[in-house]
Amino acid sequence: QVQLVESGGGLVQAGGSLRLSCAASGRTFSDDAMGWFRQAPGKDREFVATFRWKGSSTYYADSVKGRFTISRDNAKTTMYLQMNSLEPEDTAVYYCAAAPYSGKVYYTSVSEYLFWGQGTQVTVSS
Repeated sequence: QVQLVESGGGLVQAGGSLRLSCAASGRTFSDDAMGWFRQAPGKDREFVATFRWKGSSTYYADSVKGRFTISRDNAKTTMYLQMNSLEPEDTAVYYCAAAPYSGKVYYTSVSEYLFWGQGTQVTVSS
């Protein structure tokens, strides 16, 4: 049974930092892409960042580029999202997800991801 479990969300003031974690289990993720998405109230779920377990390339949404960093611990099959210089607009439920490899370099669409975590709330106060 595939499980993706996020942690690390919370309440932070604007300009602050948080680090989210996603522990993955129940599947061989070595060929998969992993991604972070977020969903604010009343809005669609949107792409934040992604990488593939194979290789070192990462890709970010323009709205978080330069502020957020996606990383991983291969030994623990855990990925992270370091979020710096947080803004109130970053307030959302953050989800981690896994996409089976289909030949693409980057996976940025919700529909490409098969496995999802339950989400963790991030609230940034002004």
